[in-house]
Amino acid sequence: MKLNTKLILIMLSLLVLAMMTLFTLNQYAQNDLVREIQDSSQEISKAIQVSIEDLTSEAETSRLSDYLMKARDKGIHEINIINTEGEIIDSSDPDKIGKKRELKKLEKGIHAVKRPPGGAMLSQKPYEVLVPVIVGDEQLGYVQINMLLDNIRDIQHANFIHRLFATGMVFTVGIALTIFMARRYTTPIHNLVGDFKRVSAGDLSVTIPVDSSDEIGEMSAGFNAMVEKLRERELLEKRLYEAEHLSRVGQLASGIAHEIRNPLNYISLAIDHLKSEMLPLCGTKADELEELTNNIKEEVRRANYMVLNFMNYGRPLKLRRVQISYPELLTKVLPVLQGRLTEQQITVEQQIPTDLPPLYVDQELLRNCILNFINNAAQAMPEGGVITLSAEKVDHKIRLAFADQGSGISPDDLEKIFQPYFTTKDVGIGLGLAITERIIKEHGGEIQVASILGTGTTFTVLLPLQPDYKES
Repeated sequence: MKLNTKLILIMLSLLVLAMMTLFTLNQYAQNDLVREIQDSSQEISKAIQVSIEDLTSEAETSRLSDYLMKARDKGIHEINIINTEGEIIDSSDPDKIGKKRELKKLEKGIHAVKRPPGGAMLSQKPYEVLVPVIVGDEQLGYVQINMLLDNIRDIQHANFIHRLFATGMVFTVGIALTIFMARRYTTPIHNLVGDFKRVSAGDLSVTIPVDSSDEIGEMSAGFNAMVEKLRERELLEKRLYEAEHLSRVGQLASGIAHEIRNPLNYISLAIDHLKSEMLPLCGTKADELEELTNNIKEEVRRANYMVLNFMNYGRPLKLRRVQISYPELLTKVLPVLQGRLTEQQITVEQQIPTDLPPLYVDQELLRNCILNFINNAAQAMPEGGVITLSAEKVDHKIRLAFADQGSGISPDDLEKIFQPYFTTKDVGIGLGLAITERIIKEHGGEIQVASILGTGTTFTVLLPLQPDYKES
């Protein structure tokens, strides 16, 4: 519901509440007033009846004083009986008996008169009722009744107080609702301002719960949509930056690859020449020299491999698929690493079934992947351990697993290990696993990793079989 609609409904509700309250109070006041007027009319009639009886009676005792003692509560203040000569022949006030009144100045019926001297200050203006007394065709005189309608005034005053109180209550409810609505809407707005400041400071993790469908809810939904677009834009900018960075790295790799590989090839050839020419002449130091030359060739090979990683990541892959058995591929990989593995007291266990179907892969690229997995496993086990290489056929795929007993990978790093240039090692450029993932995906396969800190890591590779492969 919109804010304008809520405000209109509140105002209409207050108006209806005020009208109903005032109408109800007015009805009660009218009923009380009518009842009081009826009582006063009855007392006037009774007073007239008593006066007529007193006027027509030949008894010398007057009943007016006794009656007036009972009638004062109903507003009857004074009763006078006036004869046709204008003389007050009987009165509830004995001091007025015998006094003259000018008949011409007397107004028949009911009318207001001046307040008598010494009258009650809080009383309303007195009223006078003058009724002629006629018996047969003869007028015997007049009955004059003075009334103070204090009861009616009290009813009107009470009605005024009630209306004032009811109006105050309605306005109090209105003010309370206004304060409630103000706090209900100003608090989210203040929170929204704080969230805007956080976003402007660079915190894009802010999300506002949408609890209503009014303007505040729309504002919150719009804010969330804006922050989501800012997140997407930030992610896009990061990807664009990474793409530009990779492009520069690719250009750099293309530029330096030939400059580096040529000296590396020359060093490798020179080492081979020295081994063939110098080893026979070294005598007892032949073994030492051979070990030294082998280490140099291994370092040259590792440097050449790093250059190839640069080059392969910066250019599209061209797969040269062949059928090759997995054990045969391992025989081309493990001898290269055997010296290092032996030095670190690492053993390699192979759990490969004899009936495993052949792989349909680019053997050089997959060889690089296997080298990468084993190198990473060896680096994770500086104190030695066991690397387990297993394989099995699953549906129409072959699953290769590489498990180590190393230090494991933290959950935070587990999501980043396939990102280019991410590495937790002191040496390396962080392209090994990124290139490995790319090679596996180019083969139509997938790569998975599971790791437990302090226990070890297992990389699992799923590769499809040759499309026309059939089980024998």
